[in-house]
Amino acid sequence: MDVGVTVGDSIERLKAVGEPFDFAEVGVGEAQPLPTDAAAPELREALATTNCDLCVHLPFQQVVATPVEQLNDAIVDYLDDLLAWAGSLDADKAVLHATARNPYDTDLRPTIGEQLGRIVAVGAKYDVEVVVENVGHQKQGIQLSVLADLARDADAPVCFDVGHGYMEGGNDAIDRFLSRNADLVSHLHVHDARGRGDTHIPIGAGEIDFDVVEEHLEGFDGTVAVEVFSDDLPLLQDSAERIAAVLGSDF
Repeated sequence: MDVGVTVGDSIERLKAVGEPFDFAEVGVGEAQPLPTDAAAPELREALATTNCDLCVHLPFQQVVATPVEQLNDAIVDYLDDLLAWAGSLDADKAVLHATARNPYDTDLRPTIGEQLGRIVAVGAKYDVEVVVENVGHQKQGIQLSVLADLARDADAPVCFDVGHGYMEGGNDAIDRFLSRNADLVSHLHVHDARGRGDTHIPIGAGEIDFDVVEEHLEGFDGTVAVEVFSDDLPLLQDSAERIAAVLGSDF
């Protein structure tokens, strides 16, 4: 199991907190220009300095699927460019938010599944594993109850965000999903959360029952990204040590 840290789009944050971790998950912001080789040397240098492997988080403000075929094609083309760039930097994984124009439109679900399959195939072309993240607590997020079937049909591995699962349906939602679909999970986002709306807080500071995660994922051999919104390195390391203990590993 590899434990990493999310750093958003900040190379400076990567330099500041990356060294104790196996990998850094670097975000690509939708409002930014497409990454180019001009931006790559600084990122490569930071990864080398911290001895981190690379994962990327694809833009999350756009949806994966719409009812319009031309828009869906454009989404895949856009992500092709980003995944080609990620592959050129030897990224291992790319996180994709599971979203749709209207996630409650049952007629759109076959299109969502098709889009996920297309994007996963594009990632494979560049040796980047695309993992689909649960965001069912958000307006355009696909619900956990639907995501597993879509992911299986698309042969898409899942990035299970424990905090997002809690925000969608509490500890029961985490338990339901993992009890049936732990085999789909290739990548984890870990942080704590509270029902009042706090999220991305250090593990132990919120209300998530990590015993549920241990029950279903002990011995997990994928990748785990600490997604705590802080630049306090000891705090990030503490969350890393806690999740490693939960999963039966060391950090």
